[in-house]
Amino acid sequence: MQVQGTLQAPADAGQLTRPDTWVGFQYIDMLTLSGGGTFDGQGALSWNQNDCHKNKNCKPPPVNLRFEFLTNSKVQDITSLNSKFFHIHVFRCNHTTFQQLTITAPDESRNTDGIHIGASTGINITHSKIGTGDDCISIGDDSHEITVTGVTCGPGHGISIGSLGKYKEEKDVTGIIVKNCTLTNTENGVRIKTFPDSPSPSSASGIHYEDIIMVNVSNPILIDQLYCPYTKCEQKPPSKVKINNVSFKNIKGSSFTPLAVKLVCTTGKPCENVELTDIDLTYGGDKGPLTSVCSNVKPTITGVTKALGCATSSLAPLP
Repeated sequence: MQVQGTLQAPADAGQLTRPDTWVGFQYIDMLTLSGGGTFDGQGALSWNQNDCHKNKNCKPPPVNLRFEFLTNSKVQDITSLNSKFFHIHVFRCNHTTFQQLTITAPDESRNTDGIHIGASTGINITHSKIGTGDDCISIGDDSHEITVTGVTCGPGHGISIGSLGKYKEEKDVTGIIVKNCTLTNTENGVRIKTFPDSPSPSSASGIHYEDIIMVNVSNPILIDQLYCPYTKCEQKPPSKVKINNVSFKNIKGSSFTPLAVKLVCTTGKPCENVELTDIDLTYGGDKGPLTSVCSNVKPTITGVTKALGCATSSLAPLP
């Protein structure tokens, strides 16, 4: 299927046939979607009405493009503009490539994740430009063998695993590679985020971030097992998501915050086999010296200055 020109969604989400989706593709083998066209979600009205950042029982607005149960497919050379919610949602897809995409929304647009992946295997995202109001890429539970290369991210909330551990019976995440990416003016860099008080145990393993450039990024390297996206959060029991076999290698550039490396793992299941290798981040601001904190993790550290190599380390959760 080729899409040329601009396809424009109704500004009022209530006019859509399916309340969670504007354009959807389901149960297709060997789909190719291309053509250089633009999917304009006209999301501004929905951003102002969306209260999912503070209401756990909210009804999410529709995503721009939903891909479900695809195999051996390719999505390339299209633009997603101003989605009402997630730009692209990938669910139960196998061996599918997304390349040469442009994804754009203002940094103040709520919950406009660029590409969200869940319950999928063998997904490749490459040579794409993503700037939006939430995660440029987010990888949810039951995702396996996901590769992200040559992506530029910013504005946005970074490239994230998670959030994990929010729902019952979540499945493991394995085999994630993020390589040769550049993040600019994002709220986070590369991160793993899990909720405390997970209803069911699960794991995230085989996660590797390598050859990443940070430009004025807050929280460039982050594991957050006390994740709370809401305005107010009560102290809860530790996360039941086990993080294992994670590496951050050859990550260079500038941090917007003095705390450039923050690895906060759970007391219940401390992170294991974490590596920090060849990390070279600078901070030019006036809010204190460049530093790092590690909690409930003892990473292997190679080619990292003392300031970035767990300058503060503890076995108790950090705020």
